[in-house]
Amino acid sequence: MSRKIFVNLPVRDLPRAMAFFEALGFHVNRQFTDETAACLVISEEIYAMLLTEAKFAGFTPKAIADAGKVTEVLTCLSCDSREEVDDLTGRALAAGGREPRPPQDHGFMYGRSFEDPDGHIWELVWMDPSAIRAE
Repeated sequence: MSRKIFVNLPVRDLPRAMAFFEALGFHVNRQFTDETAACLVISEEIYAMLLTEAKFAGFTPKAIADAGKVTEVLTCLSCDSREEVDDLTGRALAAGGREPRPPQDHGFMYGRSFEDPDGHIWELVWMDPSAIRAE
């Protein structure tokens, strides 16, 4: 069985968070969604569990970071092309996201980032496959 990743993110307004990510082209698996949590399908191997802050607090004894003020994690997704990086970033901005820094263009690698409505930073990156050396 292949390994999957489930990123758990606290959100203040679950319907708003769901609408934001659906505007990017991701979909919500309704089988694992209720009024406290939504299972966001990013790919066959990557999921984000959007959890209300109250639900999220049930999984940790620590204080929940306010992603609008501090950064605990940067979630990076690979893209198939520079155009896909720009397209997804454009959709995020049109859906209410914010771009926290300028695009990063290193020739063989291109990336942009956006903040979702809760302030979580998502990095999007494309890398030219010919630039990757075998180990």
